[in-house]
Amino acid sequence: MKLRDDFYWGNSVSSMQTEGAWNEGGKGKSVYDVREAGENISDWTVATDSYHRYQEDFDYMQDLGMNMYRFQISWSRVNPMGDGQWNEEGIAFYDQFIDDLITRGIEPMVCLYHFDMPLHLAEKYNGFISKEVVDAFIRYGKEMVDRFGHKVKHWLTFNEQNIFSMPEEGFRVAGYLTGKKTLEELYQIQHNTMVCHASIANYIHKHTDAQISGMLAYQEVYPATSHPEDVRLAREFDEFMNHHYLEMYSKGKQLDSYVKFIENQKFDLAITEEELEEITQLRSDYLTFSYYSSTTIDHTKVPDDAVPNEYLQYGKEDNPYIDTTEWNWQIDPDGFRDILNKMYQRYDLPIFPIENGIGVIEEWDGQNPIADDYRIDYHKNHLLALLKAVNLDGVDVLGYLGWGLIDILSSQGDMRKRYGVVYVNRENHDLKDLKRVPKKSYDWLKEVIHTNGDELLK
Repeated sequence: MKLRDDFYWGNSVSSMQTEGAWNEGGKGKSVYDVREAGENISDWTVATDSYHRYQEDFDYMQDLGMNMYRFQISWSRVNPMGDGQWNEEGIAFYDQFIDDLITRGIEPMVCLYHFDMPLHLAEKYNGFISKEVVDAFIRYGKEMVDRFGHKVKHWLTFNEQNIFSMPEEGFRVAGYLTGKKTLEELYQIQHNTMVCHASIANYIHKHTDAQISGMLAYQEVYPATSHPEDVRLAREFDEFMNHHYLEMYSKGKQLDSYVKFIENQKFDLAITEEELEEITQLRSDYLTFSYYSSTTIDHTKVPDDAVPNEYLQYGKEDNPYIDTTEWNWQIDPDGFRDILNKMYQRYDLPIFPIENGIGVIEEWDGQNPIADDYRIDYHKNHLLALLKAVNLDGVDVLGYLGWGLIDILSSQGDMRKRYGVVYVNRENHDLKDLKRVPKKSYDWLKEVIHTNGDELLK
C-alpha cells in the first residue's frame, strides 16, 4: 500500500477567499467586492489577509511537508478592468508569490478563474455569456502564461468548470448579472467557457513545457433505489454534468448525447468553426477534480419535462446509509474511490484530486489547540480510499490537495465553515487578530505527509 515517490501533497485556495486587500496594489473591483455582508456572511475586503500574511502561511505549508500549492491569480488584480491595461504592481505581487513558494520547495499550480469576474466585464457584458468576455479571458490567460509559464508548470483555467452547467449557480459564477436565466443561456455559458479552456490549454501545449488539466466538481450521484428510472436519471446526470466535460478535456470530443440535446432543443449558441477546431485539438495532461460528498436521486420527485441539468434540483435525496456534516454534506470515502476509478479507467490519464475536506463550525478558546478528530477521521478515510484505488485498482494518482487547509472564508463568505488544519482567528464580523493556530489535525497531517502516507496504515 504505497504512493508514488513524487506524490504531491498540498493545499488549494482561491484569491477572494484568502487575499483581502481588495483596494490595494492597483486591484480593480470584482463581483465579490460589491456583495453585501449578512448575518452569517462576511464581506470580502480582508478574507484571511493572505495578501499581507502569505509568508507565514507558506511557512506552515513547508513545515507540514507540502510540495504543491494550488492558488488563483485574481483577474482584476492583474487587469483591473478585465479587458484593459495590465497592472504591473499586481503582476509583480504574483511573481514574488510564486518565487516564495518555489524557494520553499512548494510547486505552484495556478488557477486562472475561481468565479470572481472583474466587475467591469460583468456590468458591461454580463459575464461569460458574452463573446467579448471570452476574448478578454483568453487574452488574460495567455498573458499570464507568457509571464509565468517558465516557472509555473501546472495550470488550470476554471475552478470546477461543470458548475457552469448548474442552474442558478452557473449564472452566478459566470458573472451574469441581468437576464432571464434561460436554459439556452446556460448552455451558451457552458460552451463559451469550454472555448476559453481549450484556447488556453492549446496555447500552453504549443508555447511551453507546462501541463494543464480540466477540472470539475465531480458529482457523485447514486440511484436512490434499484428502480430503473432512478438508474437512468443517475446515468444521464453523470453524462451531462461530469463526462460531457471529461470527454472534451481528454479527447476534444463532445458527447453525442450532448450534441443531440442541443439539436433537439433548437439552441442557437453562435458556435463558430474556429471554436470547434479549438475544442477538437484539446487534450489534458491529467484530470483534476474536487470531491466532498455524494448524494442520491429519486425519479419520483423529478418532473417529466426536466432536463439533466435540473435533475438534482428536484430529485436530490439524502443517502440513509452514510453520515453527514452539519451542512448536510454526506461523508462518503467509497464515493471518492469510485470516482478515481471511473475517471482513470475510462480516460486513461493520471488523476489528481485537488480539493477535498470537511467544513465544520469551530471555536477556539484562545489557548488550547482545537481537537478536530472528526477532520482527522475524514481525511484519513478518504486517503485510505485513495490508497486502495492506487494499490488495489491500479489507478495512477498524482497527489492529494486538501481544500483550505489554513482556514479561509467559505465559498458563501461564511467564516464559521472551517476546513483547515490551521485555525485563523477571525469571525464573520470581528476580524480579531487573524492569528494562525495549528489544530490537532496539523500534527497528524504532518506525519502523514512526511511518511508519504505510511502513517495512514498504522
